[in-house]
Amino acid sequence: MENTLLIGLSRQVVLRRELDVVANNVANLNTNGFKGENSLFQEFLMPVARADMFPAPDRVLSYVQDRATWHDLSQGPMQRTGNPLDLAVDGNAFFVVQTPRGERYTRNGALQTNSAGELVTSEGYQVLGDGGPIVLQPQDRDITISADGSISVREGANAAIDAQRGKIRLAAFAQPERLQKDGSSTFLAPANVQAQAPAQDVRIVQGAIEKSNVRGVIEMARMIEINRAYASVSSMIERQGDLRRTAIERLAEVPA
Repeated sequence: MENTLLIGLSRQVVLRRELDVVANNVANLNTNGFKGENSLFQEFLMPVARADMFPAPDRVLSYVQDRATWHDLSQGPMQRTGNPLDLAVDGNAFFVVQTPRGERYTRNGALQTNSAGELVTSEGYQVLGDGGPIVLQPQDRDITISADGSISVREGANAAIDAQRGKIRLAAFAQPERLQKDGSSTFLAPANVQAQAPAQDVRIVQGAIEKSNVRGVIEMARMIEINRAYASVSSMIERQGDLRRTAIERLAEVPA
């Protein structure tokens, strides 16, 4: 295959990858706590193949390489709901949840209680406190969650004194960009990435949830741009193929 076709193919491969990333962002526009993803590409200079008809600086063939996908961990918009079990983290920290695969970290604070009274996420993962899973009693009312995550309730209709139900555990990371996606809104910390206590200005907001930080208009514009670029490369490859076919047909002609 000619170099032009290989270069065009490398561009199409990374455009397809970028389109998958953008499509996933668009699909999670309404996923609470979702963090958008972006693609990272770089130029790859082929060390062997060269195009000798060009000037010396341009003879090494330049391909496109899919380098990585990175997470945009910027805070999404906060939506007030009034639900006492809806929580949002204001600052650089994550809720800690227990999953069948171990501890994970999330910004999705749309919480609820399961049949055992445990505070869980919408996926059913237990929300962890300083002493383990947080459990609410059936008679608990007037649930109040302070900015530091402390949970207090009134026990029964006639109780006048607050009872404590634990303190929600928050985790922060010195290098949050090293976290790995493990679900739509949960992250996994690799073995060499350790959680630490959040900064003093981090707080929990009760009665609110953090929405996805994906900006729909920008993502749709990116999708249109990617489709146009893919079509342009396809057209270039098709023209190159036509030129090659025409050249072969003419070279194959036998003079009369």
